[in-house]
Amino acid sequence: MIELRPFDSLGGANHGWLDAKHHFSFAGYHDPARTSWGNLRVWNDDTIQPQTGFPPHPHRDMEIITYVREGAITHQDNLGNKGRTEAGDVQVMSAGTGIRHSEYNLEDVTTKIFQIWIVPTRSGEAPQWGAKPFPKGERSGKFVTLASGYDNDNDALPIRTDARVVGATLRAGETAEYPLGKDRKAYLVPATGAVQIDNHRVNARDGAAISDMEVLRVTAIEDSEIVLVDAA
Repeated sequence: MIELRPFDSLGGANHGWLDAKHHFSFAGYHDPARTSWGNLRVWNDDTIQPQTGFPPHPHRDMEIITYVREGAITHQDNLGNKGRTEAGDVQVMSAGTGIRHSEYNLEDVTTKIFQIWIVPTRSGEAPQWGAKPFPKGERSGKFVTLASGYDNDNDALPIRTDARVVGATLRAGETAEYPLGKDRKAYLVPATGAVQIDNHRVNARDGAAISDMEVLRVTAIEDSEIVLVDAA
């Protein structure tokens, strides 16, 4: 099953410094039909103006993955972590028992991110943060695991939940396969380009909620950059 969620149908709010679009209910946007997809709780499409950002604020009991599409985001938290994550790279914050952090676009250009929240399946652990570059060349023509709750995904950033975040870059006409499993749910968003899944076209920044599919086959209609969450 594939349910398309076109970008134009997403909820959201434009705060001037932040133009936020929400694939699922978030903040002032509530749609009872779009509260989560498995243990995937939030997928925000944020455009952040230069020299602005989110001031210090708390989180707990959530796995928060930030995928930077353009520009860069600078993270700082009360654990002493500080880091700049730029386009193509990924950062993960396991909020655990509680963390306070800020995220700013300290660049002179607009920053665009996907921020993904997944409900943890392990709780009571100390918070942690990490970031890692994932060269797009390594994702050419295939899915690469960016963040994972599974021990055998050694090259991925660790998250404390039964889920994976994967990415791929496909040239027009290329097909990539992902072994999803019929008991799993997937949520796929092209950061750029357009792809086809079965007979469905998924354009840039559209969402595709996928279930009951043993193997997911994605064919690029245009050169495309794809992010996918494999959720319980």
